[in-house]
Amino acid sequence: MKANISLIKLVKLKAILICLLLSSSCATWELGHSGKQKIQGKNFVIVGASSGFGRGIAQQLGNYKANVIIAARRGEVLEDLARIIRNAGGTAIVVPMDISKPEDVSKLAQIANEKFGNIDVWMNVAGVGTIGRFWEIPIEDQARIIDINLKGFVYGSHAAINLFKRQGYGTLINFGSVESHSPLAYHASYAATKGGVLNLGQALNQELRLAGYDKIKVVTIEPWAVDTPFWQHAANYSGGTPRMAAMDGPEKVVNATLHMVLRPRKEIAVGWKAKGAKFSHRIMPHTTDRISANITHRYQIRKAPPADTTSGSVFKPIPTGTRVDDGVRQRIKAEKRMYRNRNQK
Repeated sequence: MKANISLIKLVKLKAILICLLLSSSCATWELGHSGKQKIQGKNFVIVGASSGFGRGIAQQLGNYKANVIIAARRGEVLEDLARIIRNAGGTAIVVPMDISKPEDVSKLAQIANEKFGNIDVWMNVAGVGTIGRFWEIPIEDQARIIDINLKGFVYGSHAAINLFKRQGYGTLINFGSVESHSPLAYHASYAATKGGVLNLGQALNQELRLAGYDKIKVVTIEPWAVDTPFWQHAANYSGGTPRMAAMDGPEKVVNATLHMVLRPRKEIAVGWKAKGAKFSHRIMPHTTDRISANITHRYQIRKAPPADTTSGSVFKPIPTGTRVDDGVRQRIKAEKRMYRNRNQK
């Protein structure tokens, strides 16, 4: 009898894993012709568009002939992105701003209303991390992470929801992380903010439902560790070069986000690794936390090449790191080869 029960559990687990793999692959494909046509002419606001996910999404929207307001701290980088969008056939309006300043967010919402009238989708993508032991990271850095990653998302979400209420529809897309569910060691403040972003989205969806706003949706995107300039921009007090195991490419997250524009869901873990981590944390949270922490310790503390302490772009933007894909995966491969060669001597 026990053997039969174990077999049934194994079959169920395999079925769940197969579903995770199948569902993750579909959402990360580029939109088909019909999907691209549906996005053409829609109006978007992207906060955090100067690099990484935000830049990748903005470029794709330009290819799909959408209208995009691109916002971030680095105005000169946004101007370059705007040229790319316009050359592809889209419309781009540049708004230099800081998501951690409520007055900047209010101004952005005002500009969006004046330029486009109605906004179909508002995306809060801006974010920065701190890497290192919690007690070794200055409290000023940690407070700033909360200002950008959590309070900034509250400001952006508040502005977007009020725009959507006036027009009667709209989709708010907030960027969380796999760390919204499964926090990593050496990312304590960052993980705390991403847990807050998830809870913000869940509460907003229920409030909108209860108020009868059934055409306003809130989506939380939850990527795995991804090869973007995030790692270059992060404050780093770990002593090692910022890195993580088995990074995904940013195109997966860009495509998944654009799928959510057309078919919004409350949450989407992007890719099989993010889905697997989320599922694992649900059924065995303590074991998952322990394994994740050990992996992070191995990659970031034990084996990462030495790096100087830096506050990264936490307090002010840095000029480097303006691409979508930052070449981190290639760098890690080279670092692994150097590590093996050094140990063989």
